[in-house]
Amino acid sequence: MKKTKLENIASGFILAIAFAASNAWSAPEEIPGRGFVWKDGAEIYAKICAYCHEAHVGPPIRNRELPTGYIRTVVRNGSRAMPAFRSSEIDDESLVKLADFISKKEAKH
Repeated sequence: MKKTKLENIASGFILAIAFAASNAWSAPEEIPGRGFVWKDGAEIYAKICAYCHEAHVGPPIRNRELPTGYIRTVVRNGSRAMPAFRSSEIDDESLVKLADFISKKEAKH
């Protein structure tokens, strides 16, 4: 039986979502234990977010001047293929640092 063009597109889409989702959930290999304090938002971004957002699995989020409230909401609740991060993974204070880091536009050299 021949697959229609729509079936091929649907199959490809499902595979792409499955691949992105499996990588997103496996991204943070080591989540810091209790009492751990991230140095700054740049460190959090590099260790957790960049894995997907710099590899074009997730959309680019740097230099877009996204509102910090939006960033905190998406991190806590997830969005599409992005998983939600619990406060045991990124505490509230660190989430503020991360949101500030992501929301700032980098200076061009």
